[in-house]
Amino acid sequence: MTLLELVTKAAADPSGRFAQSQYPIILNADDILCILKPKNEDSNNFSLFKRVSGWQISATDSEIIALGSRFCKKLKKNLKNKTFDREECLGLLNSFLEETRKKVGISCGVDPSDLSYTRVMIEKLGVFIAQDVSRLVLEACLQLELWELLETLISQGLVGHSSSTFVLQSLIDAKRSDLICLCIKHFSDFQSSDLISVLKFFLSPQKEAFGSMVKVREEWESQALLAIEKVASENLTRKKSNLAKQASVLLMIAHDGFSTSELCLHYLFASSNLDELTLSSSISRLDGSEMSSLIRYMGKWLRKYERFPQAGLCPTAAVVLGLKACDWVPSLESIVKYLGLVLDEHFSSLVLYSEFHEELRSMEVVVKSLAMEASLCCSVANVIENLRTEVGQHEGA
Repeated sequence: MTLLELVTKAAADPSGRFAQSQYPIILNADDILCILKPKNEDSNNFSLFKRVSGWQISATDSEIIALGSRFCKKLKKNLKNKTFDREECLGLLNSFLEETRKKVGISCGVDPSDLSYTRVMIEKLGVFIAQDVSRLVLEACLQLELWELLETLISQGLVGHSSSTFVLQSLIDAKRSDLICLCIKHFSDFQSSDLISVLKFFLSPQKEAFGSMVKVREEWESQALLAIEKVASENLTRKKSNLAKQASVLLMIAHDGFSTSELCLHYLFASSNLDELTLSSSISRLDGSEMSSLIRYMGKWLRKYERFPQAGLCPTAAVVLGLKACDWVPSLESIVKYLGLVLDEHFSSLVLYSEFHEELRSMEVVVKSLAMEASLCCSVANVIENLRTEVGQHEGA
């Protein structure tokens, strides 16, 4: 079957499911390519394309695929059993991971009795875990509420695009705010239905969701405190110290004054995978209360950036200083852009309902102030560029 035929068949499948691949793991190309030979060595055919023979995957790859197939059959059967519990599931998974580890010769470094054993094994063996295996383990995590294991699957990129909507909706139903934020970080894009659900979840949070939201706030607090420690450290170079100061201001404005659910929104509006068209469509589905919360959230950001003009994104702080939260602070540019979408989509509602007027008047003052600063900055930038041009002309002469 040609590639075009495979794509056509997959697109026509209404269930969105694919048949299990014959080779569900990443194969070692070196072992395969070395044994390939021209099919007709004595042929005088000068075509650029020559048929080859000798295709055969390594014994190790074959054994890993067989292990995965047997594991899937066992787990699928057990998941239908109502008495199947977390301990049994982890025991079955650990046995599969241990057999796989032995086949590929990787050291784990963690005792099987350790609580982190399963997570460490998945981190080390992720490349050898087939999609059908990870998809079934994902199903088990959601069914048995193995949240820490699910966190590892998401972090290691083992939740495929085809499963992202199912996972997000399941986490929303389970009120797992922390894992929803993790999904936003790691999923490559958002369906309109996903985005609507996420926005509604954080803009009008239910009481049951605040338990896991606390973890998100603790993460932001931990990062802010780490930034302060870096500023106070005498062991940093001057360049790193300045970066730490910039990061500490950025994390301070991102943390202070925002509710716990609003901290979760940071991940969404800082994501590079947020599509404007999808967001615009999703915003149109929000009710008055949710829209009010969204405008209030964006208004806070505008006032923060007006009050702290020295605050700016720190793209290197995550790698250089370990301040990962710096990657998840929405920029002024993105907030203004998304606020424009809100106003375009809901202009008539905002005009008709008086409860929005006060917030919008307050934001208007801030926007005018920021626009004036931007205008001045543009003027200064033009002067600098003209001076550079003049200097370049004189040096050329």
